[in-house]
Amino acid sequence: MLEDCKNAQERWGGVHQLIDRWLSERRALLTNFRELHETCDADLETLSKARIDAFSELLMDYISAGHFEVYPQLRAEAEAFEDNAALALADSLLERLDMSTELVLAFDEDYASATRCEYHMARLPAWLDRLQKGLTERFSLEDRLIGRLHAAHAPDAARAEVHAGSSPGA
Repeated sequence: MLEDCKNAQERWGGVHQLIDRWLSERRALLTNFRELHETCDADLETLSKARIDAFSELLMDYISAGHFEVYPQLRAEAEAFEDNAALALADSLLERLDMSTELVLAFDEDYASATRCEYHMARLPAWLDRLQKGLTERFSLEDRLIGRLHAAHAPDAARAEVHAGSSPGA
């Protein structure tokens, strides 16, 4: 029994670490987004393609980590706990997350090459506004996904930590 407990901690503790790392990446992405948006608002002429590329790389890495690392691990955890309600919610939320993924991919495509970036530079402020709305919804959906698929199965201390961290004042 102690061995089962240890294996569960190793398995789901790893999920918790994965989520922590991913949320840290989210904070870095948001900081980078804010700085890009401020630069764009202050002086669009001085904004370099390298600066846009750095943001786009963080954005693509974050989206990829969600789709290929975090979401599958959360589903596996819900499946292991036979939490069919959580799996149904996950399917619903993942469909909605796909919409913001398409938005991110379109942004990346518009600014991928130097020619395309130059062509779309005047549209960057509008693009950033669209991304802000899309990412705001995405983060809310991801938080719901984490809350339902992981925090519901976490030990009481971890569950309290996740709920405390998701409050508006945190």
